[in-house]
Amino acid sequence: MIEIRFHGRGGQGAVIASEILATALYNEGKHVQAFPTFGVERRGAPVAAFLRIDSRPIRLRCQVEKPDHIVILDPTLIPAIDVTSGLKPGGWVIVNCEHLPPLPGLNPDCRIATVDAAGIAAAQGLGARTNPIVNTAILGAVARYPGIVSLESVVAAIGSRVPAKAEQNMLAAREAYNAIKEIQLKGRTQ
Repeated sequence: MIEIRFHGRGGQGAVIASEILATALYNEGKHVQAFPTFGVERRGAPVAAFLRIDSRPIRLRCQVEKPDHIVILDPTLIPAIDVTSGLKPGGWVIVNCEHLPPLPGLNPDCRIATVDAAGIAAAQGLGARTNPIVNTAILGAVARYPGIVSLESVVAAIGSRVPAKAEQNMLAAREAYNAIKEIQLKGRTQ
């Protein structure tokens, strides 16, 4: 089983991102489970979404405590919340940012990739310029690293699940797939 935890703020699309990714993986023949957790405050408040993927039916009904991969939609959460807690060795951390902020307590065996999903989303007119909706762009990055789903499945799921600005959302995913960069941690050997 592969488990992914998304961290973002209300309005960025973390919950929808997990649902679109679940749709793409389901269409590829996987069993999936996607669900969110958030408080009564929604817009701008921290939000987490969880996704499980397996080749067999999933019977777990709890939050993801030890994710294989973590997707961070808002890098300002990094100093406020231990967003990388429980990350399994060798897991990916995908961060929506141009310049990676320090990730305290990060497992040295993890792999990190960054993508300016906010810039891509803003250029496509997704959300407000000051508060872009980054979910579809970040999914393009997830298709590239850790590569658990094909880009074409993500794009097809966006087309079937996103009613507004579907073309711009699909373009954002494609652009992020090509723009993501793997970051090498100091002292890490390959």
